[in-house]
Amino acid sequence: MNIFDLAGPTAEPASALCSRKACRAHAEWQLLWNNPKIHTPERRKIWLACPEHRAWLEDYLQTRGLWKETLPLHSTPDEAAVGAG
Repeated sequence: MNIFDLAGPTAEPASALCSRKACRAHAEWQLLWNNPKIHTPERRKIWLACPEHRAWLEDYLQTRGLWKETLPLHSTPDEAAVGAG
């Protein structure tokens, strides 16, 4: 018997939530960004965005020169490149 078996069934994974402060809405977009002062060029950090806050978060990142691209939540940069070709 494993000690973790005593805890009972595990909870469902949490849904992806918007990264905007205090927003609890379900995220539908991923905003890929990096800070060239501290990250290598290929590194991508991800913020999640609900439809309401997508533009605000993109503007925040673009104003600071950090934004790289925005993708639907369930796609990856590799999938986007294949779809674009």
